[in-house]
Formats: sequence, structure tokens, C-alpha cells
Amino acid sequence: MTGTENRRLADLLSDLPGTRVLVVGDLILDRYADGTAERVSPEAPVLVFDFERDRYLLGGACNVAANLREMGAAASVLGVVGDDEPGRRLQKLLADAEIDTETLVVDETRPTTRKTRYVAKTLQVLRVDQESRAPVGGDAEARMLAILEQRPFPWKSVLLSDYGKGVLTRRVIQAAIAAAKSQGGVTVVDPKGKDYSIYKGVDLLTPNRAEAEAATGVSIVTSEDLHKAAQRLREITGIQTAVITLGKDGIFFETGDGSHKIIPTEARAVFDVTGAGDTVVSMLTYCRAAGVSLEDSLRLANHAAGITVAKLGTWAPSRQEVLTRLGDTSPASFDKVVSLDQAVELAARMRAEGRRLVFTNGCFDILHRGHCDYLQKARSYGDALMVAVNTDASVQRQQKGKGRPFNKLDDRMAVLAALQAVDFVVPFDQDTPKEVIEAITPQVLAKGEDWRDKGVVGREWVEDHGGQVVLVPLVAGRSTTNVVKKILETGE
Repeated sequence: MTGTENRRLADLLSDLPGTRVLVVGDLILDRYADGTAERVSPEAPVLVFDFERDRYLLGGACNVAANLREMGAAASVLGVVGDDEPGRRLQKLLADAEIDTETLVVDETRPTTRKTRYVAKTLQVLRVDQESRAPVGGDAEARMLAILEQRPFPWKSVLLSDYGKGVLTRRVIQAAIAAAKSQGGVTVVDPKGKDYSIYKGVDLLTPNRAEAEAATGVSIVTSEDLHKAAQRLREITGIQTAVITLGKDGIFFETGDGSHKIIPTEARAVFDVTGAGDTVVSMLTYCRAAGVSLEDSLRLANHAAGITVAKLGTWAPSRQEVLTRLGDTSPASFDKVVSLDQAVELAARMRAEGRRLVFTNGCFDILHRGHCDYLQKARSYGDALMVAVNTDASVQRQQKGKGRPFNKLDDRMAVLAALQAVDFVVPFDQDTPKEVIEAITPQVLAKGEDWRDKGVVGREWVEDHGGQVVLVPLVAGRSTTNVVKKILETGE
């Protein structure tokens, strides 16, 4: 996509108002149990999981609401939680994310849906689900219907997030559609299951390829298959325009008159597709609720999803992240380069989501194998790695040697950002990273083991704030000093 087109989309996104959107669907608490799994049990041929800590994140419709909130919409959630500790924890996470929970329904007869993932470093070894899939009924359904039947309806549009846990009954769906229509808004659904007749009357739905195949009975292999599936989706649900997400192949849409297009994916790097569908449906709903054309809404959704899949785990990209992406036509690695203000915001978001940020720093003038090994090991201690890089002036003040740095700051940051182990790169101009560390307050501060007797800058601050300092083993004989010495000795 051209820079001019990106700027046009950026202008559209910048001008979007804080539209009120109600997310109706299955509220899920995601628990991550982090630890190690390096032994086999003597009792049975299974791994022994050595538990270290818990993390709790918003899942299901809650993550959809988080995406809306980060994009600038005013998001509320309508769903059901149990009268239990997970339900109370989920309510607090929602409140911390500035998502309105006034419409949340507590049902004493069913548990809060929660998924526990046991993760050894970044590898998921087991998932345990605790939930009820029975349709919500009785008093809980009545309370949901009462909220949807308010007139005037307090929200502009409705997003239905169906994870198949029983909240989106046929009566709830139809009440939500009527509510949005009463405001002249849109109803968008992220569907589940095979029976799409329950969604009859919605404005848009966003099945992926496999979901569309299951709902229509059409095996999607060729472009002709896409047209057949789109026609069948229109027949089943009465939608005017069918949308099918195709993963790495982009997003397909077709209108009632047969006009169609595939919008190519905007992902520059794919590490984890978790939550990408939530990002697509959230941006699509927000834009359509604000009056943006369908094609432009899908293009913006594609850009937002491109950010999500470049992160590990679910990620709710902010409006500023999408704007930054649209304003940058440089190589993909520059997406990771952030200012100190952006770094502080990212660190705060990760803390709120229960994620561990690993921080390290250095000049990284001549990148070598030792650096790569060190950064990979440092990254394994958390969910994301942020590298602070000395500016050229800072390097010069350290008297590293004549002509240092050999590579300018922009080049050093670009090379670091191109590494898969590195999630964010931030420059700093001070002689030490002390101010940056105190501004960011990472959960993990990593330095090479050669700093054991030198005193790690920032140690006291990080430990006083509940974090840890790790000394990472280094590859013997690999250093920038040795590389420079060899070049000077050989003249090569």
C-alpha cells in the first residue's frame, strides 16, 4: 500500500470519535501458569511442571472490549460471570482496563469461564478449561434482555462475541440487533458453531475460512468457492455483504451485487495469531459505527491485526500503534523502535495485563553471535524484551575507543529490531540507563554475567518494585572488543 493511501487511512483513524459500543458475549478469564517442564515424572510418562507464578489476562469478549478501548471507543461488556473468585478477578481486570462493567450479570448458578494455560517459558504444555456451555436462561437471561431492551438505547452499536459458552442465546442476539437498529447503529458478530441462522438480521459477521466452511458446507479452495460461501452466508443470515477472514491471505468481502475484493494481509511478521480475530472484529465494528466505509474499515482492521500477530499472546493494539504503523513506510524492523514515552506506555500496559517485561541495555555497536545468544536468553525470562540503546553521544562519552560508535544509532537500532528475540528498542542519551529503568520499571532487568562484580545499574529500583535481576551467561570469547581488536590486527 502506498504512503499516500496509508496517510489517508491514518487521517480517518485520527478523526474517529469515542463511539460507545456494547460488547455482548462470553466473558473469559485467561490464567497463565508460568514455570518449567524439564523432568519426566517417575510415576507416569508425563512432564513434571514446576510452577513459578500466575498471570491473569482478559479473554473472550473481554479481550474484544479491551481492543475497542485501546482504539479509542468507549466499551461496555454485557455477559455473565459466576459469583466466585475468578468472576471478581475478571471484574477488576476489566475495571483496570477502563472497560465499563455496569452491565455485567452475576449468575450464582454457573461458574466464571476460565482457561488455564501451563506455559514453560513460551511453550504451552497443557490447557485446562473450567466452564459451562449450557445456554444462559432464567433470571440471568432476563437481566441481559432488560439491558438490551432499554429505550433510548445507550450505545451506538453492538458487537456480538460468540465463543460458544451459552451467553448468546437466540433471544439475546435478536434483542441486541433490535437495540442497535433503534440507534441507527450496526451489529457485528464474531460467530461460532455451524448454525448461523441465529444471527439473522445482523449487519456484518466475520467468520474465518474454517468457520465459513462449517456454516455453509462449502469447502473453500478456489476463488469460486469463496463466492459460493459468500452467497450462502447471505442466504442464511440476510447480510448484504459477506466477509471471510483468510489468515495470511487477507480478508475477502463480497456485496450482494457480486462485487468482491480480497484485501491483502498487512502483517509484516507473524509470531502468534492468538487474538487476531478479536482485533479484526473490534476495529471493524468501531470504524463502521463511526461511519467509515466497509473497505476502509477492513483495511484498518488488517493493519491492526498485523500488530497483534507480531506479538506473543493476545494483544490489544492502541490507536497510536496503528497510527504509527500507518505513518511508517520503512522496513518492518522499525515497527519495534519506540520513544521513551511509548516505552513507558507499553510497560504500563504489560503490567496491567500481567505480562513480564524484560529490560536490558547496551551500545550494540557491532552485533555478533554473543549478542544474539545473550538477547535470546534474556527474552526467555519474560513475555517481551525491551532493549535500550546508547545514543551516539552517550557512546562517545564512555570513551569506547577512537571512532566509536562505528555504526550510528539508527543503524544499531534497526539491526536489533530485526532480531526475533527483540520486541522493542528505545534509545537513551544518559551515561547510564538508570533514568530509563526507573521510568519503565520492568519486571526483569537482565545483564551479562560479566556484570556480577561491577554493580548492575537499576538493581535496587527493580527489586524494590517487586522485580528481579538476572545475570545471563555469555558465550566465551565473543565480544565487540575482540572483534575490533582482530580487525585492527589483520587490517581487514
